[in-house]
Amino acid sequence: MSDFWPGLVTSAADESVLVLEKAADQDWNTGAADLDWTCRQTLDHLALGIVGYAGLLIARPADRYVTLFASLDEHAPIPACLEGIRIAASILASAVREATPEVQAWHPWGHSDGPGFAAMGIVELAVHTYDIARTFELGWRPPDTLCRAALERLFPDRPAGHSPADTLLWCTGREPLPGLGRRRQWQWDGTVR
Repeated sequence: MSDFWPGLVTSAADESVLVLEKAADQDWNTGAADLDWTCRQTLDHLALGIVGYAGLLIARPADRYVTLFASLDEHAPIPACLEGIRIAASILASAVREATPEVQAWHPWGHSDGPGFAAMGIVELAVHTYDIARTFELGWRPPDTLCRAALERLFPDRPAGHSPADTLLWCTGREPLPGLGRRRQWQWDGTVR
């Protein structure tokens, strides 16, 4: 497998950490944008999800999540937690890199392959970094290069004519698009196409 998808995963994590480091001294027990989690819980969700995607890709279950759960130390300072996000992304990137094209695993939103799980990790990093950045008023939006690849892989029914970042934020219920109200429910399609 080429390094395209693994490289995007680590780039997404690097971008996330670079942005979130700016708020390391803030109160991370504050609610994260419109989520039911605090910013700190959202960061833990990121670590759990990204390592979980790697676990699915490695174990290749046909009908369930894997039992590996990775979380951040609840007492660790935010900079150390951000290091954990980079580690989680590196684990996923390695799993994607090692997966041959025929490797697929279960996900409730479509059995997927290495690129699919990489795209899922990228979406998680992009949208949850956006959620936290909004909370701390950092004025950040996900880069179009990351959004474009994830949209093409996971959102085949995405609307055309908008920037990749705007489209991803609409697809994941974060923002409305002109002529399209904000989504209240959403999911991606991880099936291999």
